[in-house]
Amino acid sequence: MSGKILIAGGTGLIGNRLSEMLIDLGYEVAHLSRHAAPQSQYKTFKWDLDRHYIDDNVLNYADYIINLAGASVADGKWTAERKKEIIDSRVKSTRLLRDCLRETEHHVKAFISASAVGIYGNTHDHLVTEESAHGHDFLTNVCEQWEAAAWEVRDLGIRTCILRIGVVLSDKGGALPQIAKPVKLMAGAPLGSGKQYMSWIHLDDLCRLFIQAMELPQYKGIFNAVAPNPVTNQEFTQTLAHVMHKPLIGLKVPAIGLKLVLGEMSEVVLEGQRVSSNKILCQGFTFEYPEVQGALESFYAMEKS
Repeated sequence: MSGKILIAGGTGLIGNRLSEMLIDLGYEVAHLSRHAAPQSQYKTFKWDLDRHYIDDNVLNYADYIINLAGASVADGKWTAERKKEIIDSRVKSTRLLRDCLRETEHHVKAFISASAVGIYGNTHDHLVTEESAHGHDFLTNVCEQWEAAAWEVRDLGIRTCILRIGVVLSDKGGALPQIAKPVKLMAGAPLGSGKQYMSWIHLDDLCRLFIQAMELPQYKGIFNAVAPNPVTNQEFTQTLAHVMHKPLIGLKVPAIGLKLVLGEMSEVVLEGQRVSSNKILCQGFTFEYPEVQGALESFYAMEKS
């Protein structure tokens, strides 16, 4: 393949792996970053959300834009200041790209934006699709504003695809190392009731999906970026312990304790989403890791007691 891909948020967990995979496929990759990175292997364009500044050369470069920009929702309690940062880092970044696309001549063929399955709120054991109703909590609000900003790019006549991402599994970052830490110490236990569903996706499958969504013109609109077999928190924890050859303590981490420690952010782990992947399967996407055990074995199969 050939083409030039601009990734906003390219230095994060998803962006790093996606950049590697794109390079392997023959694409050129550049990152948008607040800071120049002289030691980076990727060309870097600067932007500044507070100053509403973006390098004038960005759109002379890009054939495709992949938007992963956004502050982590799991770094610290959700104070009013932190909530504003979580929303602004997504909405301001997307609107800065929109303004650049609107005001500058370009040859961008598609805009692929991240979102999250948190838009559905707590779905309990009900399986939801891209057409399902949204929730009513903070994460729903974040995703709705994020997606609304992305649709403003579509209104410019650019093919736009939004991927609602589930829990991304990787041993390099994200949720999995934090979940695995107590399991390694033989103190692993389900969180809360353990019955909340976890819609997950292996990092490599997610990156392959981003690439397919970029390459294929039928990817327009919203798609759930989750593996086809969601599991409960208890099933996930038990499978992880089995793969790592570690026992579980037989107890559950009580919800009230998590709420005391994490505050409102506890909804990330106490509320669940059971999300359908049928739409991307109908697009012809094939998962390398459709089952959670195989996904976890790709990271921890060599763990021994």
